[in-house]
Parts: sequence; structure tokens; C-alpha cells
Amino acid sequence: MKIYTVGGAVRDALLGLPVKDHDHVVVGATPDDMLRKGYRPVGKDFPVFLHPITQEEYALARTERKTAPGYRGFVFHAAPDVTLEDDLVRRDLTINAIARDEDGQLTDPFGGVDDINDKVFRHVSEAFGEDPVRVLRLARFAARFGDFTVAPATMELMRTMVKNGEVDALVAERVWQEVAKGLMEAQPSRMLAVLQDCGALARILPELIINDRLLQVIDRAAADALALCVRFAVLMLAVPVAQINALGERLRVPNDCRELAVMTAREQSVINNALTLPAEELVRLCERCDGLRKPQRFVQMLQAVACDGFGKGSFPQAVHLQVVLDAARSVNAGEVAGKFAHQPSEIPRAVHQARVIAVQRVCSRDF
Repeated sequence: MKIYTVGGAVRDALLGLPVKDHDHVVVGATPDDMLRKGYRPVGKDFPVFLHPITQEEYALARTERKTAPGYRGFVFHAAPDVTLEDDLVRRDLTINAIARDEDGQLTDPFGGVDDINDKVFRHVSEAFGEDPVRVLRLARFAARFGDFTVAPATMELMRTMVKNGEVDALVAERVWQEVAKGLMEAQPSRMLAVLQDCGALARILPELIINDRLLQVIDRAAADALALCVRFAVLMLAVPVAQINALGERLRVPNDCRELAVMTAREQSVINNALTLPAEELVRLCERCDGLRKPQRFVQMLQAVACDGFGKGSFPQAVHLQVVLDAARSVNAGEVAGKFAHQPSEIPRAVHQARVIAVQRVCSRDF
């Protein structure tokens, strides 16, 4: 029985990056061996165990065989006679197929160290083409490691996978999971570019039209360290509202992301023209977007539009609308309603008008 650290932990250490998670492969052991040593089983499809102290994952060395389309169509085999190289050859990229033993010695049968030095994403074997999730993962890695390029043979293999319909077999939840992770990387534009280059983008996000401006804007959202829902709203800025809703349903996008994207796409023209709008329209914007009850979401909408804005630099519309929202929220609706207790039907209009007056007051003073 021998234990190796594998995958991202080895890769990131070689790149000089912080190592967040450690995955391990165990060669020459059975499930009973692991149980006797106190490991806790957690794997459903193949034997994976948690270390009794560190809770890190330890998987028995295994092979796999493709049995059906999609990323779920595999049969796994784990046994003591499965070698380390047998296990590594099933991995996606050479940079993720390096193992390190407990003495620090590397096992690198597929040239992963060279590819790290040359900054190249290269598939380990033709088995890459059997799992469509790997197309999304590679694109996500491109967003994380901005100076890496995709090996020509690997790009050609991904194009073949798309043509053969492998990407069409992906389930919605997995597509969203990988896209969301890619959006949260340092350079999400590279994920989009790789997916477009191999043809996968048109299959999973056909609503998107990629151009240089969108790539710049989504990277600006990343540079500003904005939340996932804001980055998704930025991605959807040029997509019609009806298509955003359809995409959200298809990929089962979380409600906070979907709702913010729809609201931002619907209101971006109003926001861009906010400096010239009368108080009445500004208050209606705040009310329409439920900014009085959900000010943080309103601010996130402004952040998304500001990424696009009118070019680089400040976006005074966001500052203006923040002042407007604060003024509208300063109105004591209960106090106004008390003055119209004998005319309850007039309360909404009176509260709205009080907000307009409050906004007019701050606009005349500050702008």
C-alpha cells in the first residue's frame, strides 16, 4: 500500500501557488485495508475515503471504461493491481496527472512538469474525449491560468467532441457549476474564448454573442472582485430579457443570479441616462427594482452596469443613483400613511410623492 498526492495540489505547488485542497491516490490497497486503518468511506461510484484526522480524500487507484454518452456513462474498477500510471492516464490534463509520494518524489509519466514550464494545456490521452465535462474544466482552467495556451491537438479533440454531440449530453446543473466557477476566476474572458474556439459555447450558451467588448467587461467585473450574481448579470447585459429567462430555466441558474441579470438588462438604458432623468423617473426606477426593500441588490445592479459604463474610469450614474436611493429610503412611509388614514387608497400615491420630493431636494443640492 502506497499513498500519493495527485492533481491540483501537485500542480499548484509546482506553479508556486497556494495549495487549497489535497487529493490522494492509494495504490495496492482494498476497501477493507482502508477501513482497518480508520478511513471513512464516502464514494458512491468508486471507493473514496476520508482520512480519520485530516478529513482529506483518499481514493483507491482505479481505471474507467466508457459505457454511455455524457459524463455519467462510466464504469470504474478499483483493485490492488491497478498501478499508479493506470490511474493517472485517466486524468484530463498532463498538468493534473503528476503524483508526489510521501518522500516528495514526483511521478510524471505524461510530461506534466514540462507542460507546466511551457504553460500548455494538453490532454493526457484520447480518454479525454469520453468526458464532456473536461471541455468545461479546461476552459475554466484557462480563466484561472491566463498565460497558458491550449495545445493544438487538444483543441482539435475538443472540437471533435462538440461535433460528435458529447457536449449536448451534459446535464444543466454541471454546466452551470463549471460556468459559475469560471466566472469567478481571474480572467473569465478566457473561458468564453476557449469555449467559443472549440464550438462548445454555441451549444451550452447559444444566447451569448462574444465580442471584444464583452470580454473586456467580464474581466473588469473580475478585476473589481464582484460577486457571482453581478458577474453573471454583466455576462447577460446584451442578452434580451426573454432569452435570459430561458437560459436561466435551462441551466437552472440560481434565482439571485437570474433575477439580477434580468433586472440589469431591463434597466441598463435607464441607468446609463440617470444623470438627465427627472426625480419622478428616478423614484420609479427605485420602486420598480424593489430597491427600497433590497438596497444591496440595487447596488449590485449598478455595479454590473458600471462595468460596461461609458468606457473606463468612474461611472457617475452609480453615485447619483445611490444618493437617489438613500433619499427615497429616508422617507418614513408609516408616518406618511398616518396622515391619510381616512383615505387609505391615497397612501401609495402619497408615499411615492414624498419620495419624489426627497429626491428632488437632494438632486437640487448635490447635482
